[in-house]
Amino acid sequence: MLEEAKDSEEIIERVAALDIGKASLVCCVRVPDEARRGRRLQEVETHSTMTRSLLALADHLHCLGVTRVVMEATSDYWKPVFYLLEAAGLETWLVNARDVKHLPGRPKTDRLDAVWLCKVAERQMLRPSFVPPADIRHVRDLTRYRVDLITMRTAEKQRAEKLLEDAQIKLSVVASDIFGVSGRAMMDALVAGERSPKALAQLARSTLRRKISALEEAFTGHFTGHHAFLLGKMLTRVDQLTSDIAEVDTAIEELMTPFADAVARLDDIPGIGITGAHAILAEIGLDMSRFPTAGHLASWARFAPGVKESAGKKKGRGATGHGNPYLARVLGEAAVVAGRSNTFLGERYRRIARRRGTKRAIVAVGRSILTIIWHLLSDPDSHFIDLGADFYDRRVGTERKKRKHIRELEALGYQVILEPVA
Repeated sequence: MLEEAKDSEEIIERVAALDIGKASLVCCVRVPDEARRGRRLQEVETHSTMTRSLLALADHLHCLGVTRVVMEATSDYWKPVFYLLEAAGLETWLVNARDVKHLPGRPKTDRLDAVWLCKVAERQMLRPSFVPPADIRHVRDLTRYRVDLITMRTAEKQRAEKLLEDAQIKLSVVASDIFGVSGRAMMDALVAGERSPKALAQLARSTLRRKISALEEAFTGHFTGHHAFLLGKMLTRVDQLTSDIAEVDTAIEELMTPFADAVARLDDIPGIGITGAHAILAEIGLDMSRFPTAGHLASWARFAPGVKESAGKKKGRGATGHGNPYLARVLGEAAVVAGRSNTFLGERYRRIARRRGTKRAIVAVGRSILTIIWHLLSDPDSHFIDLGADFYDRRVGTERKKRKHIRELEALGYQVILEPVA
C-alpha cells in the first residue's frame, strides 16, 4: 500500500556551500538559469577568511539572492565565518561533516567538496546543527572555559599529591582531602620549612585531630628543599586557578542575570544547582522550539538509545552514541547526586541501578532530567513538582505486590499460602 512520503523534493533555488579552511575557503553557489528553464548555473570561487574578504563574500551572496548558506563544522574555523554571515542577514546552516561524506571512489578536493555540499544542500538532504544565539554563546564560552580551568586545577592537585608520595609524606593516606583546611595548612608549613612531624600534625583541625598519631607517622619522610620548591609552585598555581574560576563564575552570573527565572526553576530539579543550571542553559539555550518534543532534545543530547536493526535483528544493545560532552558531564553529575536523594529521581536511579547497573541508571535519570528541563523551558509558567520517592509504590497494585512477594519467598524455598486477616 502506497503512503504519502513525509520528505520534500523541493529544490532550494539559490543556495551556497562553503568548504572552510584556516586561511581560505571555497564557495560554491548554485542558482537557476534564467535563460534556460530547468537548468542550473554554478559558480565556484576561493576566498580568504580575513574579515574584509568575508564581508565582500556576504555582499556577493546577497547580490546573487542566495537564501541559504551551508558549511561543515571544521574544527573552530567555521565560527568566524558563520558569525559574520549570520550578522549579515543570511540564513546560515552548520551541518555535521558525517552527513555529507563523499561517495567511495570519488576524488576529493576542496572544490569538489564545496560542489558536493552545495548539491546535497539544494536538495534539502541535510539538517542543521544547533547553534545557540549570541548571548547564549557568550555564556557557553565561559562555562566551557570553567570546565577547562577545573580540569587544570585537578591535574595540579594530583601533581602535588604525587610529589608528597615521592617525599614519603603519606598525608593522603590519613586525610581524605589533602587540599582541605587542615591539609593546606600542613603543606604551607612544609613549604615554609617546618619538618617536625609533631608540629605538622598539630595543624590538624576539627575531626582530623582524632588522627594526630597517624599524622605524625605520615609526616615522617624525606621532604627536602627540592620538594618544597616544587610544592610551593604547585600550591601557587592551584590558588591562581581557584581565583580564575571565581572570576569566571562572577562573569557567568552577570551574563545569566536576564535568565534568572529559568535558572531558578532548573535549580529546583534534584541534582542540579546554580552552576549546573548555568552549564545546561549554555549548551541547550532557552528556546525549546528548536526541539519539537522532549524526545528530540534527548536524542540530540545522545541520552536516547540508538536504533540499529538489520535482517530483523537489533544490534548495538541500545548504545546512545557520543553527544555533547559538556552537557553529558553536568547531566551525569546531576543524575548521581539525585540518586542519593529521597525523591522520585533518586528512587528511579536506585531501581534501575539494582537491575541494570549504575551506567544505565545515569543515562536513564539524565534523560528524565532533560525531559523535565524541556517542559520547564517550553512553558515559562511551569514549575518542578517532585512526584515523591514512593511514586512507584503508589502506582503498583495490590495484586502485583502479592505476586512479587510470593515469587521472592518461593525462590527462597518456601510454600506460600495466603489467608486474609479477619
